Amino acid sequence: MVEVILDDLKLLQITPDHWSRTSDYFEQILKYCEHLLQESKAYVDDTEPDLMKQEREQRKESRCRNNSVKRNMELWEEMKNGTTVGQRCCVRLKIDMNSDNGCMRDPTIYRCKTEEHIQTKDKYKVYPTYDFACPIVDSIENVTHALRTTEYHDRDEQYFFILDALKLRKPHIYEYSRLNLMNTVMSKRKLTWLVNEGIVEGWDDPRLPTVRGVLRRGMTVEGLKQFIVAQGSSRSVVMMDWNKLWAFNRKVIDPIAPRYTALLKDSLVAVCIDEVHPHEKSVSKHPKNSNIAGEKIVYYGNEIFIEQEDANLLKENDMITLINWGNAIVKKVARTSGKVTSAALKLCLENTNFKNTLKLTWLCEEDKREKQLIPIIASHFDNVISKAILGKDEDFKKFICRDSRHDFEMVGERAMCQINRGDIVQLQRKGFYICDQPYNASSPYTGLPSPLILFNIPDGHVKDLPTGLMATKPACKKVESLQVQAIKTSVVKMKEMQKDKIESKNDDQLVNKEVSLLLEIKHLGDAIRKMKSENVEKTVVQVEVEKLKKLKTDYELETGKKWNPNLVNEILNQVDHLANQGSDKATMSADEMLLKIKNVGDEIRQMKSEGLEKKKIESRVEILKQLKGDFEKLTNQKWNPDLVNELLKRRTVESATSSTVEQLDKLLLEIKSVGDDIRQMKNSTVDKKSISEAVAKLKLLKSNFEQLSGKQWTPDLVNAILNSQPDIREKRISIDQLAEKIIPDVMKNQPESVKVEKQQSELKKFTRLGLETTKEGNFSEWYSQVITKAEMIEYYDISGCYIIRPWAFAIWETIQAWFDRQIKLMDVTNCYFPMFVSQAALEREKSHVAGFSPEVAWVTKSGQSEMSEPVAVRPTSETVMYPSFSKWIQSHRDLPFKINQWCNIVRWEFKHPTPFLRSREFLWQEGHTAHANKDDAVKEVYDILDLYARVYEELLAVPVIKGRKTEKEKFAGADFTTTIEAYIPTSGRGIQAATSHHLGQNFSKMFDIVYEHPETQKKENVYQNSWGLTTRSIGVFTMIHSDNQGLVLPPEVAKVQVVIIPCGITSSLDKSIVKNIQDTCQLLNEQLRNGAVRSMCDFRDNHSPGWKFNHWELKGVPLRMELGPRDLNEKRVTLVRRDDGSKMTVSMIEFKVVVDVIKQLLTEIQKSLFSRAKAEMDNCTKVVEKWNDFCGHLEKKCLVMAPFCGAEVCEDLIKKDSARDESADPTAPSMGAKSLCIPFDQPKPLQKGEKKCIHPKCNQPAQFYTLFGRSY
Repeated sequence: MVEVILDDLKLLQITPDHWSRTSDYFEQILKYCEHLLQESKAYVDDTEPDLMKQEREQRKESRCRNNSVKRNMELWEEMKNGTTVGQRCCVRLKIDMNSDNGCMRDPTIYRCKTEEHIQTKDKYKVYPTYDFACPIVDSIENVTHALRTTEYHDRDEQYFFILDALKLRKPHIYEYSRLNLMNTVMSKRKLTWLVNEGIVEGWDDPRLPTVRGVLRRGMTVEGLKQFIVAQGSSRSVVMMDWNKLWAFNRKVIDPIAPRYTALLKDSLVAVCIDEVHPHEKSVSKHPKNSNIAGEKIVYYGNEIFIEQEDANLLKENDMITLINWGNAIVKKVARTSGKVTSAALKLCLENTNFKNTLKLTWLCEEDKREKQLIPIIASHFDNVISKAILGKDEDFKKFICRDSRHDFEMVGERAMCQINRGDIVQLQRKGFYICDQPYNASSPYTGLPSPLILFNIPDGHVKDLPTGLMATKPACKKVESLQVQAIKTSVVKMKEMQKDKIESKNDDQLVNKEVSLLLEIKHLGDAIRKMKSENVEKTVVQVEVEKLKKLKTDYELETGKKWNPNLVNEILNQVDHLANQGSDKATMSADEMLLKIKNVGDEIRQMKSEGLEKKKIESRVEILKQLKGDFEKLTNQKWNPDLVNELLKRRTVESATSSTVEQLDKLLLEIKSVGDDIRQMKNSTVDKKSISEAVAKLKLLKSNFEQLSGKQWTPDLVNAILNSQPDIREKRISIDQLAEKIIPDVMKNQPESVKVEKQQSELKKFTRLGLETTKEGNFSEWYSQVITKAEMIEYYDISGCYIIRPWAFAIWETIQAWFDRQIKLMDVTNCYFPMFVSQAALEREKSHVAGFSPEVAWVTKSGQSEMSEPVAVRPTSETVMYPSFSKWIQSHRDLPFKINQWCNIVRWEFKHPTPFLRSREFLWQEGHTAHANKDDAVKEVYDILDLYARVYEELLAVPVIKGRKTEKEKFAGADFTTTIEAYIPTSGRGIQAATSHHLGQNFSKMFDIVYEHPETQKKENVYQNSWGLTTRSIGVFTMIHSDNQGLVLPPEVAKVQVVIIPCGITSSLDKSIVKNIQDTCQLLNEQLRNGAVRSMCDFRDNHSPGWKFNHWELKGVPLRMELGPRDLNEKRVTLVRRDDGSKMTVSMIEFKVVVDVIKQLLTEIQKSLFSRAKAEMDNCTKVVEKWNDFCGHLEKKCLVMAPFCGAEVCEDLIKKDSARDESADPTAPSMGAKSLCIPFDQPKPLQKGEKKCIHPKCNQPAQFYTLFGRSY
């Protein structure tokens, strides 16, 4: 297996600088074990394995645990000699048999085995366990970061215990989860079974998730690298579709893969071309990259071959395009039994308009042997496991796909004989392929030509097989099933119903019920497949799967037959057949033809909205054209939409008495009038009671209309009441009319039984424009969608780094401008220091660096050469700035010295990155000051903290709690740290918003920053402060204020405070009115800007007002102004608030009044956002005195204020013991509660010794109330 892994590394072009075996260190590890035995930190245990396991589960100590050192060493010698006694023993580490972590209950570290070792042969009889050897080898080999999967999380505690016990250096453990792939197994045991059972050919089979398997299938090393870099590292358990991996590969191979042409051997149709002489031409193998791909010879002649699938699409007199040749006109098409047998073309090479033409791949075969077409076998592979995600206890053998390879015989152009093994090519209109075996004109074994064998390379798209291959896929060649015959019988039964004039409705219902259930199963199945491809949450998918199972059960109970996927295809084909029968057209009246045209038009619109394949849509378009042509021949007039409306209106009138018609018209007009009144009332300041009365009247009118007409009211009925279809039992109907009843169910409206699916599809259509999840349902995903869809963040190809887009950067600029003005009033000046830090400077203050040393990013190379000394990218700037401070500060006259810089910071975080909140690079301001007097320095610390609180509360509308950090949480190197803490209600977590540190004289002593005292003339160290605010602030307010419609921006920091949207502009509206509306919008915009309101007009004409409303709501603009023709007439504008959705109208008689109202509204919105957030924080901040209350409120997503002694050891215990034992989120930054701050505003004064610390194991008196909470 080692050799296999090394070979795979070579395939990936990876050459290790050094590689080693654990056996290289057996002697050292053995000595470490003896050292532990000598110090009584380990013992030799001869307990029976089953009893040992039982004792570990019962947390019971072994009888050997207290063996003497002498007894342990005696048994150890027996083990080393491999005696019978020794083989019954093992060495166990003494840790804690009462630990909740099973890995800490005296784990085994050495076993006695007499088998010969592959490397050391019979030198040793004792061997270390992996858990013991791993930390020792990591430490010996100077590993800085141990990469371990999350499966080892429980063993990490044991890992560090071993290193502490042996007093060895501890590496940093970086955890990541495995990337699980769908439709396969990743276990070596299961993969071995597939190979041994002959399900696959071997370990390099293209269907296996092995390195050599995916490379043989066409994965490139570069594509794999790009995927790994983009995927990054995460502790989240991910189940990924293969398509994502192949999509990256496609980006690599598409620009360089040569293009060739190949056709299915059994599907060739001869096509003659007039006036063409055989010739050849050199063309580029790649249309966009001729330098890399080179050229090939293409042969032209008067007889070419195309595929049957393409030939069936030919129509006489149509213009087509022959790829790599040019345009041609179809002169003749010969068909036999519905299939094209031959065709004739005439070249039109002068016509270079290739738009909207049918594109065909073709081959020309010459008589000369060296120019003949070459044989090809193209292999396509299905997933080896048919189920996408296997359950924990599911047997994978039940889901083995034993027929997952499909071979297609093809013929290709002569240039393909140059393809070598491993070459990646693209067969035009068929996809990418990799050569597994090159073409050989004479096989050494048979003397016959050996075909070119190509393996299909997936390109990341979920789609059917390429042109021509679907029809020939072997799995599709099946004998017609009994179920299909049953459907045909159902159709015959319909005919018999008409013939025998059966009045009973039972048979009719049975047929329609069967059809409806089949269609509903199909639609729900399609929806589930789409959800899986889009990685929708498993729980959501599972709900839909359960619905699908129930539908299939209902079908079996209803029909007595088991459901089969072929049934759906058969019923759709049968319906199409009925809809397109020639007899239908012959007997169809003009009215019926109009309705048919309307139905087919609706179908096409529906198919386009669902994004169906162009080919399917084109077939329906051809039917529509034919119907319109038939209508024109029948009536001698051109079809137009008004004819349909007139027909619908006429049929409505004809189906009712004259008195009923009059009543219906009256009701419709009255409904319209009342509806208009209600809309008018909502736009004005009418009281709610009056509106409710009008709504009740409207409901009554609609109810009366429905009773009188037998139909539900819709807005279209004002112009034309839709025709109600006659009951099928009251008329003798023909089979085509019954088909018409089914066709709209299939193509236009979903059946009643699939209303749920219809609602789901409508919801999906909506959520693609907005958010696809809710704040309450999946907070993490919701946040990600808000910041990306609101155009604040763009993800970057380096994990933990993000692009801050203009919409978000404008917020940072607003914060920057406000804060910069304030600190300049305090005599702080701006500057800029380099981003690189020398190693010597960074390590000068060891305690300061220790806090973030694992996160420091180092530059070690310049080009390809190693740098003589690495330099760090600043994680903070104390060590960068303070050497300069020591030069610039000499006298008391140089003090106070105050500077600030706006810059970026890099901290290579290994925790789960979150845009704005935790990223590897972020923007901030950092202020650094020096003072002669400690009191002045301390005062500034609090003054700056007040400014930070104002940024959050006055600009971002986020309430904060001011306080001091505990000794454990303060900034390394500071005397004390002050902080403001915010609260995220949805997650129930606190978050550090900004900090201001008093560094005392710690750094001035280190960097020798001194001044000469004016009175004593002695050198004195200065007192220093540092303070910082980051772009985290943007993420904080986004999480607090935003909702399920998208971002909500506080007006103070919004790039656009008011967006003006013209409404009601249609093509029929008078141009002068349109201009007047736009001019008024522009004038309002100018007045607002003159009044210091940030506003803009959205005049885009490619989007409807409704789309614009949703767009600007998603982006969080605080106020929307709407202006339409009616508003213009009544000299008013409509204002809509983003924070609560409320509307109001404002008179436009004076623009100044409008500006004043808007300014007042923006102020109210700012206050409302703050008040709402403050109320949530106050309600979720609890003062407790007992530990049970502490944990209880913590689980309810609250912050907890509790009495605390201040000891670091006690703080660790609180964090550990307040963590959830079950269902804790492994990706959360902190499981238990950590101290957030010691609030300046204490809930009540604490007398000395009055209360004990909150933790039950701590007997120390409480010093103060401390704010605890789960934190980001």
